[in-house]
Order: sequence, then structure tokens, then C-alpha cells
Amino acid sequence: MRTEESMPARNGAAADAAGQRAVPAYLEQAYWWAYVHPRAVRLFERDWLVNLILFGNYGRLRDAALAGMQTPPATAHTDTNSLSGNILQVACAYGDITPTLLRRLDAQSHLDVVDVLPIQLNNLQRKLPADARVGLIRADASALPFDDGSYDQVLLFFLLHEMPEPVRRATLAEALRVLRPGGRLVIIDYHAPRRWHPLRWLMRGVFRQLEPFAMDLWRHPVEHFMPNDLAWTARSHHTYFGGLYQRLIVTR
Repeated sequence: MRTEESMPARNGAAADAAGQRAVPAYLEQAYWWAYVHPRAVRLFERDWLVNLILFGNYGRLRDAALAGMQTPPATAHTDTNSLSGNILQVACAYGDITPTLLRRLDAQSHLDVVDVLPIQLNNLQRKLPADARVGLIRADASALPFDDGSYDQVLLFFLLHEMPEPVRRATLAEALRVLRPGGRLVIIDYHAPRRWHPLRWLMRGVFRQLEPFAMDLWRHPVEHFMPNDLAWTARSHHTYFGGLYQRLIVTR
């Protein structure tokens, strides 16, 4: 059960989970151009640009994330696209993944989205309809303001590659902590492409200039950064586009 200070605002309004949250230094230094500056939001919040950055794979990866969150239908008449339960999305994302997730959410379920940047929460608020099933909360991914076992599913969509290793480890530990036993953690992110991949050297250059922590996910599997003090099982792992992207589903 959520505490009062971490209860999300309803009807699409953004709430601060526990007072003012400082923007992490690594985010200010490495990603001011992508997420922090107002011009960044105006530039990158374009579906065609997000798709271009992912070499035409945005829709495929969005759908892979949501497919990994689907509950198997109980009857032949159940909508196989529906998502149910209490769901947490850690960090806002450019593109339409959150509006699409909300459209697939059944009437009895709830979606919370956390982000440490007010500008990102405000941007997401503009993309979402007023809906009592969604809450937007200002919080740090590495220190979530929720009780253990609060959520049935947690989504990390292209987040881990943007974090230095200590923050990445803390974020994964927090994502697992807030999952109920049997809950699912769905991760979409970069992955080491196959050696023959024509974009391998281009992406190395991009990461060197713009994504200082992303090569960690080429050097190690995501499981390398998972906590040792919480029980978890990697249930499914798929790669896409010659191995450049991956989906990992972990069960608490």
C-alpha cells in the first residue's frame, strides 16, 4: 500500500512524491541536451525522430515491451492486448509507449509513472488524457518511494543504458523490491550487436560521444547488474535488429 506522501496525483496531474528532488549530477552533465533543457523536449518529442534514432524499430520495440506485460487470457473472449494490475513505468519516455500502455490498461488497473525531472513529467502529462487510472510522480529511480511488493509489473524502457553502474544497480534493485512475488520486470534496452552488424562501429561512435554509460550493456548482460539479495529469475530474453536491442523479462 502506498503512503500518503507517495500517492500519485489523479486525472493526469503530476505530483512530487516527497518534496523537491535534486536532479542527479550525471543526468545534468551527460543528458542535459536530451532530457533536461526545454529545447530538448521540443526537439525529441517527435514520433518520427524517435523512430529514426532507433533505425525504424520504435514500434517493434514498444510492442515487444507491451507484449511482455500481457497477461494470458483467461477465456477465448479475453482481449489479448489488455494489460492488468498495478503497473509502474520507471522514467518517462519520448514517443507513444505510455499513451499506448494506458489505452491497453483494463478498467480495474492502474499505471504510475515516475521521473526525477519535472519537465519530463509535464511533457508526459500533455500526451495523456485525464484518467483516474494513471499517476505521475516525481521520484528518483534509484530510491523509489513505494512499499515492497506494491506493483504487479515494472517497465524499464531504454533507461538502464543512460545510468552509471551504481545507479543502474540501485534502479534494478528498487524495481525488483517494489514488485510483488511473481511480478514481472520488463526491460527494453541496447544490447551488443552481432559482429557483422553494419551499424556496430557507428553505434560505438554515438555512444562515445553522447551515451557515456551505454557500452556497459555491450560488455555485460543485464543480469550482471541485478541484485544478489533478492530472489529473481530471468524468464525470457530476446534480441532484435541483429542483436542491437534486447527485451529481458525477469520474475520476482
